[in-house]
Amino acid sequence: MNEDINLYFIAKWKSQYKKGLLEYIIILLLRSRPCYGYELISDMNQFTSLEIAEGTIYPLLNRLKKEKLVTSEWAEMDTGIPRKYYKLTDEGTAHLKVMKEYVDSLNLSITRILESV
Repeated sequence: MNEDINLYFIAKWKSQYKKGLLEYIIILLLRSRPCYGYELISDMNQFTSLEIAEGTIYPLLNRLKKEKLVTSEWAEMDTGIPRKYYKLTDEGTAHLKVMKEYVDSLNLSITRILESV
């Protein structure tokens, strides 16, 4: 890596970028099926290079629930403890559509900039 790279700046930038994407990614993951928290963490690890801790995902899920973008429901398991499943609401689906349009627009703009420079 280039010695002139300010690693603190890059780490801070990555953290801010990640924070902005986490809600979108969680909502994307919930669009196809209800999931419990650890399942969301596993899916995120499978599809992205973003690492998320339980201490981050549960407050985020609670905020999404408070904003009525997701609901939660406890489910008994055949073995083990009950799990809290989170499901996207109709309002969450509507928000996802707007978020996706914005992300797609940003990605297109970034691609245009990269191709023109």
